[in-house]
Amino acid sequence: MIRSVQRSGALLFALMLTGCVVKQQTPAPVEPTQPTTPTQPEQPPAQPVPPPQTVPQPPKLKTINWNASVQPLVANMVQSAGVNPGSVLLVDRIKNSTNGSLQTEKATAAIENALANNGKFSLVSNDQLNQAKQTLGLSPEDSLNSRSKAIGLARIVNAQYVLYSNAQGDVKAPALQMQLMLVQTGEIIWSGNGVAQP
Repeated sequence: MIRSVQRSGALLFALMLTGCVVKQQTPAPVEPTQPTTPTQPEQPPAQPVPPPQTVPQPPKLKTINWNASVQPLVANMVQSAGVNPGSVLLVDRIKNSTNGSLQTEKATAAIENALANNGKFSLVSNDQLNQAKQTLGLSPEDSLNSRSKAIGLARIVNAQYVLYSNAQGDVKAPALQMQLMLVQTGEIIWSGNGVAQP
C-alpha cells in the first residue's frame, strides 16, 4: 500500500508539474532590412598642399676654352728657333697638377688640333702612342705623366721631340706650362707659360 501511495504521490506531483500552463512563446518578429553599404571611417579634412619648393640651380661649372688657351703657346713654340722642319713630335697627355679634376683629354686634343697642319712637325698618331704604351707595359689610359715616360714613349715611336704639358694651381683657372724637349738628350729647347681661358 505504501508503494502505491508513493506511486500515486509521484504521479500527482508529475501531474501538478505538467498541469502548469506553459505559455507558448511566439517567435520574435523579423523585420526585413535593406542591405547597407559599409561606411568608411570619417576622414580628417584634407590638409592644404604647400606650394612646391623651387630647387636651387646648381652652380654652373666653369668650362675652359682649351683651344683658345693652348693656341698662343703652340704658335710661340712652332716659331721658336732650333726646331727642324719635318720632325716627328710626340704630344704627351697634359698632366693635371691642379687642386681638382681636369678634362685632360680635351686639353690634350686641343694641343693636337693646334699643331695640325703646323708645317714644322708631324705628330705621332694615337694608335702609335697606344702601341708604344703597351711596349712599356702601360695602359692606354695611363695618366701618371712624367718627363721620363714621355721621352721613353717618344724613343719607341722614333720621335725627335716631345711636348710635355702641365696644368697647375686652381682648377677653375689653371696655369699652363709647356716644354718642348729633345728626345735624344732630354734637353728642354723651348718653354712657355700661359693661363687657361674660360
